[in-house]
Amino acid sequence: MPASPRYPSLTPTTLQLALSLIAGQPRSFRKDAQAFVRRLRPPLRVLGQTPAPSAAGRVVLANHFRSRSFRAWWIPFALTATLDEDIHWVMTSAWTYPDPLRSHLLTPLTRRLFRRVARAYAFTLMPPMPPAPHEAAARAGAVRQVLRYVSARPRPLVGLVPEGGDSSEGDLMAPPSGVGRFISLLAARGLELLPAGVFEADGALCLRFGKPIAGPFEANADPETRDRLAAVRVMKAIASCLPDALRGPYSRGGSQHALE
Repeated sequence: MPASPRYPSLTPTTLQLALSLIAGQPRSFRKDAQAFVRRLRPPLRVLGQTPAPSAAGRVVLANHFRSRSFRAWWIPFALTATLDEDIHWVMTSAWTYPDPLRSHLLTPLTRRLFRRVARAYAFTLMPPMPPAPHEAAARAGAVRQVLRYVSARPRPLVGLVPEGGDSSEGDLMAPPSGVGRFISLLAARGLELLPAGVFEADGALCLRFGKPIAGPFEANADPETRDRLAAVRVMKAIASCLPDALRGPYSRGGSQHALE
């Protein structure tokens, strides 16, 4: 069984980031992501071709991969470093836990930490999944913030992990209600939807980009149907970038992707 990749944690960039967070100073996520990815051993494997920049802007849509050694921040690290573009990531505002002890001790700490991270990188904070009724206003505010970002730039680049959390086995799971509508709003503004798969194979962290998701979405359907159909299309596109074992409910069966 191949060993897991070595994910660097304590590096000069880590110390610089920590000092910036304490001081409340802005940073370039693009430069930090590239610095971390350069230290990844074995090196990141990009399977297939890396897409050229989009003239109209794009939304990068990735799976929420997990493994014993993997941490979620390597998803935006790998994608940002490979695309070599400044991406406006939508990140969770806190980590949540099923047990009361961690919920009371760790969730508030991550909320404060992630607020500083989002401020340093000018990211948008989204309330954690699954959606909580009392956070509906904050979720709507996050959507409006992303839409303002898109409207203010000639070639906006947004990063999004639709699932909003990871499954027990690291395979795909259905995104929460509302995610399909959110993505539909971004697509309606002319942004290209670029699916990507992040996973481990043969002891290396791997990244594969898929074909852009063709529009339009079902604009004439009722909101719930439009939300569901858009989410299914997006998740199937992401699934096409992953080995079959990680496709979850979006698996079509058949053989696993050959790794180029």
